[in-house]
Amino acid sequence: MRRRDFIKVIAGSAAAWPLTARAQSVPPMIGYLAEGKPEGTAVLVAAVRNGLGETGLVEGKDYISEFRSAGGDANFLPGLATELVQHGAAVIMTLDTLAAPRAAKAVTTTVPIVFATGADPLRARLVESLNRPSGNITGISAMNLELGSKWVGLLHELLPTAKRIAILINIENADAARLMITDTQEAAFSMGLQTEFVFASNEGEIEPALSGLGARSQGLIIQPDVAFQNRAEVAALAIREKLPALAAQQDFAKADGLMSYGSSFIEAHRLAGTYVGRILKGEKPEDLPVQRATKFDFVINLKTAKALGLTIPPTLLARADEVIE
Repeated sequence: MRRRDFIKVIAGSAAAWPLTARAQSVPPMIGYLAEGKPEGTAVLVAAVRNGLGETGLVEGKDYISEFRSAGGDANFLPGLATELVQHGAAVIMTLDTLAAPRAAKAVTTTVPIVFATGADPLRARLVESLNRPSGNITGISAMNLELGSKWVGLLHELLPTAKRIAILINIENADAARLMITDTQEAAFSMGLQTEFVFASNEGEIEPALSGLGARSQGLIIQPDVAFQNRAEVAALAIREKLPALAAQQDFAKADGLMSYGSSFIEAHRLAGTYVGRILKGEKPEDLPVQRATKFDFVINLKTAKALGLTIPPTLLARADEVIE
């Protein structure tokens, strides 16, 4: 697959301006860097733009945007980040996976970088301090990659007689995959559960990965990026396989997944957008504390529970922030 196939510019009419014209008109450029495909990250870009709007900035007037996508292959990210720096990005806004801010951080120590990630930025070594991030990088963490033990615990409470649970992993998102495998395996072992890991790195691999899984495992946990971009398909396949399934995003439960527990990834990107706006207005990344999610919503879909022939324990229903009838 050619590198250029993954490069897409998103900036309305401003995107068509030649670079020389941009230099003359001098609206600062926000460079978006994503590992995922543009169609999968468009909703995140929209959230960032909402955050920018909250700071009073208008696209095309106060800033322009360029988008670089690695199309799912993290190996392209360093080169794409370098292009954004060379094209004069005033700020690099990284989307979706942990690989994007790591790539941007590796290629520039001067251009401000704002991330929105599901990982703990300290554990991932993106920053040395949350209150005073050093250097040129700061951002928002949804903390959803740190919830593996919580998800295993919820499934164990739902299915106390279960012996084995499955975890759907996107191995191409290597950083998230490592965290998911380590945290869920350790938690499952402590609860006397066996684990089965299945792998899907793109939409075409999801159905083969889940086919027949219900005959071997009694529950399913989905890596956040897989559930975010393929929630309806994964939810439908889980019902077909008679697998109670859980993911981080509320949208998963609302797309007929059984349960979701986590913070909003879209909200994390909106907040990151406000940081981008503040930096464009003159603030420094090192003066903007890294924010971590503190609110995690628990959603249960009773319609899906009925389809699976499950009765949700009253203790779980009592803790749910939302119950979908």
